[in-house]
Amino acid sequence: MEFTVQLKDASSHVIIEKGSHLHLKDFCQLDGKIMVISDDFIPKQLKDEVMAQLEHAVLVEVAQGEVSKSFDTYQMLLKKLLQLEFSRKDIIIALGGGVIGDLSGFVAATYKRGCRFISIPTTTLSQIDSSIGGKVAINLDGVKNCIGTFYHPETVIVDIDTLKTLPERHFYNGLVEALKAGCIQDTALFELFKEHADELNVDSRFLQEIIERSLIIKKNVVEKDEKEQNLRKILNFGHTIGHAIESLYHLHDYYHGECVANGMIMIEENEQIRHDLIEILTKMKIPLIRDLDVDACMNFIKNDKKASQGFIDIVKVNKISQAELEKIRINDLRKYFQGGQQ
Repeated sequence: MEFTVQLKDASSHVIIEKGSHLHLKDFCQLDGKIMVISDDFIPKQLKDEVMAQLEHAVLVEVAQGEVSKSFDTYQMLLKKLLQLEFSRKDIIIALGGGVIGDLSGFVAATYKRGCRFISIPTTTLSQIDSSIGGKVAINLDGVKNCIGTFYHPETVIVDIDTLKTLPERHFYNGLVEALKAGCIQDTALFELFKEHADELNVDSRFLQEIIERSLIIKKNVVEKDEKEQNLRKILNFGHTIGHAIESLYHLHDYYHGECVANGMIMIEENEQIRHDLIEILTKMKIPLIRDLDVDACMNFIKNDKKASQGFIDIVKVNKISQAELEKIRINDLRKYFQGGQQ
C-alpha cells in the first residue's frame, strides 16, 4: 500500500511494504549528505542494511529510550550537523521507534530552519502511529514532549519485516495505538482486537491490516486538522492521563502504549467498552497500573501542553468509533484516576 498525507504546506509519501527498507532508492530521493539517527537498541544488521544503500551517510547512535529526547542529545546532533556542514537540502533519516522519530524530526525541523527528513519506523508504535502526523518534540524536566513543533517527513518507509527482532513487550506496546484508533473511528478494527487479541504477533495475518487501518485513520484526521485545533484531539484518547503516568515514572518503567492503555481504561465511562478494553489489553499482556500517586499525576497534567486556563479537553468514547471531545476543569480529572484504580 502507498498513500500520501496531503497538507496545506507539506506532504508525506507513505509506503507500507515488506522488504521496503532494503530498497530505499526505489522510494526516496537520496542525493546529498545524509545523517542516519538511530539508537543502541536497533539491531546492527538492520543498521548495516540501511547504511549499505547510502553513499554519503553518517550513522549517529544515541541511547535507547526517552532519555535521548533531551536538550543534551538534541544539541549534540545539531553540532554534528554543523561540523559536517549539512545544508537545508541534505537529509536526516530516522531509523528506529517513536523516540528516534520525535528526536530526529525535531532536529530536522530546527536545523537551519528545516532540512529534509525521512522516517524508517522500526517498532509497532512508530509504524502504527507516530511516524506520520508531523508531531516532533523533546522532553523538558521530565514533562513529555514539552518542547516541539509540527514537521512532516517527506517519505515514510513502513516495513513489517523490521519488527521481527522486536521484543514481545515492545510489540504489544505499539498495538495499543491501533486499539485506540479502533475505539475512536473504526468499529471493524476494534472488533478485530476483540476476536483475535490473543493471536496477535509479528507473524499474524492481521498485522498488515492493523497497521494500514490505523495509518489511514490518522491520515484522514491529520489532513482535516493538522495543528490539532479540533478534530485531531480525538487521537489523544487515553493520552492525557497516559502522559501523566509516563512522567510520574520518569519516562521509564512503563512504555508509552502501556501508559496510554491505562489512560483509556481510566477515562472510559461505558462499562461494556471498559470491560472489553481490559480483556483485550490483558490478552496483550499490558500491565494494569495500580496505586498511582494521583496528586503527582495531577501536577503533571497542569503542565500538559493541551491544558489552558484551568481547563483541558478530554476524549470520550461512549460508543465505539464515535469519539467526542469534552472540555472539563483539570481538577475534575482526579475522579478518573480514582475510579480507574478500583
